[in-house]
Amino acid sequence: MDLTPILGTEFVDARLAQWMSAPNADAMLRDLAIKISERGVVFFRGQDDLTNEMQKQLMQRLGELSGKPRTSSLHVHPVISSERTLADDLEISVISTELGSGRQMAAVNPGQWHTEIAFELVPADYTSLRLTKLPKTDTMWASGYEIYDRISHPYRRFLEGLTATFALPSINTATQRLGSSLYDGARGSPDNVGADLKAVHPVVRTNPVTGWKSIYPIGLHVSHINGVTPEESQNLCEWLLQMIYRNHDLQVRFKWQNKNDIAIWDNRSVFHAATFDFEGLGERLGDRAVGVGERPFFDPNSTSRRESLNLPSYV
Repeated sequence: MDLTPILGTEFVDARLAQWMSAPNADAMLRDLAIKISERGVVFFRGQDDLTNEMQKQLMQRLGELSGKPRTSSLHVHPVISSERTLADDLEISVISTELGSGRQMAAVNPGQWHTEIAFELVPADYTSLRLTKLPKTDTMWASGYEIYDRISHPYRRFLEGLTATFALPSINTATQRLGSSLYDGARGSPDNVGADLKAVHPVVRTNPVTGWKSIYPIGLHVSHINGVTPEESQNLCEWLLQMIYRNHDLQVRFKWQNKNDIAIWDNRSVFHAATFDFEGLGERLGDRAVGVGERPFFDPNSTSRRESLNLPSYV
């Protein structure tokens, strides 16, 4: 069931554990990966039989079956890993408002739209988030494909020639708050090592699964646009972020209702933001597994989503 015309699909009554053990599991999971990349984000309700290990296997298989490099596996977050949180698995990040970050983010960084781990040289392909304890709260996603499609052709060509620097400037504050040190070992790729959490990626990125162009540098983790003045960089970053704020029809809002509801999305072409609308309603606790994909690239021969689907052009 498609939740909006542009992005978001819910698989009603589907059981991921059954899909993973089916005789044609590879074909089903390959189709699922393609669907996620086309629709941006998909949702499954009440996956009570899905364990952390199965969630990890699912993320790795989605990437493998859709063509990610053999050197890519699952990400280990440099701050939010089991050595600093509540789990015993470095490849599972425990997301908890009880760790002290939730209220601070709500007060200081409202609407922190972002794509996962863009500060890595080899960032994320697919992310899964399964909430295990929750108030009835929401998360939002926005389409980078659609943002690109709403930009004029001359301005697209300008953006296609630019790169952006991504960084994690809050890393020292986060490690001090958690009383931990930075994880500087291999984080899902032999290229993702060390403590210098900074990377340069194209402003317009081609999704290798769909072949569609997407805007990539929006929100958290974006340091600046390269090759332009600081003022121009700030204006570009703010303008791209405002594209999300002002265009609600390129967003989808998902309400978490059941324990073990799960969302899976493609970080190469969508952004997401939690809504902090649950103060006083209890802890929000979940398990996140993040696949590592390929180095971002721009293919000048790739197309836009609306062109590929023969949809009317905005400009």
